Amino acid sequence: MATTYLKNTLTPAIIKTIPEQELPALCEEIRSTLVTYGQQHGGHIGSNLGVVELSVALHYVFSSPQDQIIFDVSHQSYVHKMLTGRTQAYTDETKYNSITGFTNPEESEHDAFTLGHTGTSIAIACGMAQQRDSANKHSQRNIIAVIGDGALSSAVAFEGLNNAALLKSNLIIILNDNEMSISQNVGGIYDNLAQLRATRGKSEHNIFKDFGLDYQYVEQGNNVHELIAQLKKIKNVDHPIVLHIHTKKGLGLDEIDQQKGIIPGQCEANHWQNPLHASKALPARKYYGQLAMSMLEQRFPDEPTLTIISPATPRSNGITEDFRSRAGLHYVDTGITEEYAAAYAAGIAKAGGTPVLATSATFFQRAYDQIHQELCLNNQPATLLIFAAGISNADNSHSGAFDIAMLANIPNLLYLTPSSEQDYLQMLQWSTTSKNHETVAIRVPSQAVLQADVERNTTSYPEIKRNFENPFNTNTSCPFLQYRFEQKSDTVALLGFSNTMPIIRKAATILEEHDITPSIIDTLQCSYLDEQSLNDLSRNHSITLTVEDGQQSGGYGNRISAWLTCNTNIKAFNLGADKEFTDQIPMQTLLQRYQMTPEQIAQNILQHLA
Repeated sequence: MATTYLKNTLTPAIIKTIPEQELPALCEEIRSTLVTYGQQHGGHIGSNLGVVELSVALHYVFSSPQDQIIFDVSHQSYVHKMLTGRTQAYTDETKYNSITGFTNPEESEHDAFTLGHTGTSIAIACGMAQQRDSANKHSQRNIIAVIGDGALSSAVAFEGLNNAALLKSNLIIILNDNEMSISQNVGGIYDNLAQLRATRGKSEHNIFKDFGLDYQYVEQGNNVHELIAQLKKIKNVDHPIVLHIHTKKGLGLDEIDQQKGIIPGQCEANHWQNPLHASKALPARKYYGQLAMSMLEQRFPDEPTLTIISPATPRSNGITEDFRSRAGLHYVDTGITEEYAAAYAAGIAKAGGTPVLATSATFFQRAYDQIHQELCLNNQPATLLIFAAGISNADNSHSGAFDIAMLANIPNLLYLTPSSEQDYLQMLQWSTTSKNHETVAIRVPSQAVLQADVERNTTSYPEIKRNFENPFNTNTSCPFLQYRFEQKSDTVALLGFSNTMPIIRKAATILEEHDITPSIIDTLQCSYLDEQSLNDLSRNHSITLTVEDGQQSGGYGNRISAWLTCNTNIKAFNLGADKEFTDQIPMQTLLQRYQMTPEQIAQNILQHLA
């Protein structure tokens, strides 16, 4: 598209030189650019379209980075990035991948934190304001937290509000109220926001004032002039204040987007947008999510206490809007409240119900204490569906590579690791029909597993089965604790689980070309050692190699190797991810870095046998 303002790199200093009457034209150009960017590249387009005017107004009134702006969740920082030296990353398609989708201090001094999880901006701002005051009581630096997209329901956001009221100096909290979370807003606080919108901020019921905070409201949050006027009034304010602005998510989406069902306003589809040229095939994460929901749904008529719990992000995990509309009381979206969701699941289980808590591995990190205490310490038979676990090309705040080290070492938690659709369904069926078990987590398979199942013709993909059989006597103990030998041989044993099994099978094929037939073992779970199987291995194998789809340090492979080294004469080695954060690195690059490609695994074995 032809550009005017965006043809050159923009900075906050340049923004301040643009006459205010020209800023609406700048906003429209930014909005049009974002729409094109979304169609070609994808991303969190809807939330950014809603904060175009706010982002321009912030940089017009304040002076970043002297005044520090913390975006929460920082997926609404695209416009901020456009205005702080990264313009071409959105206007030049050859540079679309030059930046991340969240604020990142490695990219710019205008980004204070890398933030991909929600609700933390107010707490961060409180800390920065306290340090500013301690260093210089008379500092004129403004500290601004921009919170929105349902983040206010997060527990840490309430903790931030509670403590913000204790400050006696400048702190500006901007609530971007677009009437949406990732899906619909959930929780009583949003009723209060609705009252405040309906009364233009004058409702006698005002949660922010109840916290002891000053409060202002802007109805036209997509009017850059109104925002500038209000921001100028509160600039350098000497006490904490909440500026509540009413915006429209996805404002400016064009007819092409709308034909795809991505429309402005309260539309779940405008949270995350795939590029128009993206494959329409259902990805593994959504396929396995829909498969699980289909299996569980057929049991709803006979099991009134079977409850699916999603702390927001249902769409990402295949929990479709159609399913939710049919599920009724069998489905609960708790909003962005992972800690609450885990404790809530414990309450359901304790009362005799059957909870299934579904979210991403990276979001389960936020509920670690509740998993540890309310669920496992109390030995509650809840089921946790762990999505997006393992090594991936995700951004550094959404990596699932730490799930095994996090979950597999908690007492009274069994972490099951299916390596096929059949395993996945059987494990889910057992965990949700038997009460004779501890807390069970199930690692939802990856694209590699789905592809392997398709190649072996052992999946219903892309169809979702509607009739599922119960393969177990559900009153028995867990049938997945003993390792499964897919292939028995001698000399060399390859052990894996979950997403590494397709890799191991391919490595075995390469070894067979060198007249070496390895044993192939699927451990099925990564919580307990099957000492009998390990002892059996030691009798006729000289080498074992475990391949782990997760951080090697603290992982399951290390436990296997340590046991074999201490109890047998077998040479034990293990592969896994380095202890590091990775940021949008291609999957194949990571596997090569960690020596985890089939070719590298086979070569590793051959070298040890030489």
